[in-house]
Amino acid sequence: MTPTNPVQSHEGHSIVLVDGVCHFCQGLTKWIIKRDPEGQFHFASQQSDIGKKLLQEGGLSTDRMDTFVLIENGVYYTRSTGALRIARKLKFPYPLLYAFIAVPRFLRDAVYNYVARHRYRWFGKDEEDACRLPTPDIRERFL
Repeated sequence: MTPTNPVQSHEGHSIVLVDGVCHFCQGLTKWIIKRDPEGQFHFASQQSDIGKKLLQEGGLSTDRMDTFVLIENGVYYTRSTGALRIARKLKFPYPLLYAFIAVPRFLRDAVYNYVARHRYRWFGKDEEDACRLPTPDIRERFL
């Protein structure tokens, strides 16, 4: 029987919520997929209905798109912590980046926040209703 809740069909996978209109975030999603051959990470746009629902369940704002979110086993990780937790599950050499978890979070997040603040200006963005659709070969990894 097919689950009625779209999240149920992605159980056992970490979910990454990204700003669906951000070109940098779209590129990052493609970059993660290429380095995640086992398909551990599944993705959803924060602007989608399921993305908003997951943000609300995690007690996060559905209005601010200033961080991506990693959900692992029901625990929500944001900013640099989420990014480093993703890196540690990718193909070598990226797990080595997890060593930066030893850097105080306020310093890591300062760098993360700087990039997040400037990402639209540096990389561009789509119109709010123009979120790109995944290609058929990776569609099952999207909520």
